[in-house]
Amino acid sequence: MSEYKLLAPLTTRRRGRRGVSPALRGERGVVRGIGVGLLWLVVAISIAALVWMVAQAFRDTRAILDDPWGVPASLDFGNFVRAWTVGDFAVATWNSLLTTVVSSVLTVAIAAPCAYYLSRVDNRLTRGLSLYFILGLGIPAQVILIPLFVMLNKVYLTDSIIGLNLVYIGVSMPFTVFLLTAFFRSLPLEMEEAAALDGTTAFGTFWRITLPLAKGGILTAFILQVISHWNETLLALTLLQSTEKYTLPVALISFVQQQTYSGADWGGLFAGLVIVVLPMLIIYVWLGRRLTEGLTLGMGK
Repeated sequence: MSEYKLLAPLTTRRRGRRGVSPALRGERGVVRGIGVGLLWLVVAISIAALVWMVAQAFRDTRAILDDPWGVPASLDFGNFVRAWTVGDFAVATWNSLLTTVVSSVLTVAIAAPCAYYLSRVDNRLTRGLSLYFILGLGIPAQVILIPLFVMLNKVYLTDSIIGLNLVYIGVSMPFTVFLLTAFFRSLPLEMEEAAALDGTTAFGTFWRITLPLAKGGILTAFILQVISHWNETLLALTLLQSTEKYTLPVALISFVQQQTYSGADWGGLFAGLVIVVLPMLIIYVWLGRRLTEGLTLGMGK
């Protein structure tokens, strides 16, 4: 008992040294409170801007100019009808949907086996390929824009939905492979080893065991590609020239240019913004938690 009493103050002092002093703990609380406050301020501003944009989509141009912060008197969908017809948003929505779904599915379908191989085999080749994909993350689209246009023009794939899909797949491959490689490395190997002992082939192990375990990471990669390809503007604006092949962001830019000559239709412009933004907002609200979980699951290793 006496030895314990003698050692207790020493133990307390050691714990006090390793812990955080009350002054620092209070300072950390103040800094944390400021950070949380700024975060909620940004969230409030973003939500207010979104609500304001949706509200203006139901007002006409004169009402918006007279009172930019006003609220709609009624739910008049005339602005959406004009944007859908005059702005060719009907065709652009189909083009965006087709391009986004096809390119996102093919990107994940090609990147998943590649990432699985890179995560399970460690040699010079796989390390070099991993570095190659990582380097691809640092190349901005503006740098490869002209070479892409020249190359696609030689094979007659400019102004083509197929050509745009190929570009989206190639540009998205480095990030998707990098994300799925980290995710596959976090998965346990015991079930794959048991399958190998049972005589399952490498493809069978990947298809029957690894893919079901990795559905969270694959869904995360797919959602990220859907959001990225739906909102992409620069490549589509450069590679597409025909109005009937425009995607939604390009159709919105074209609609804005039309207003330069025919008079600004602010209600129609806000309606066009809502048409572009609302689908991705619904997807994120629906699958936002799953997206966050998928991004953090691959951080184990």
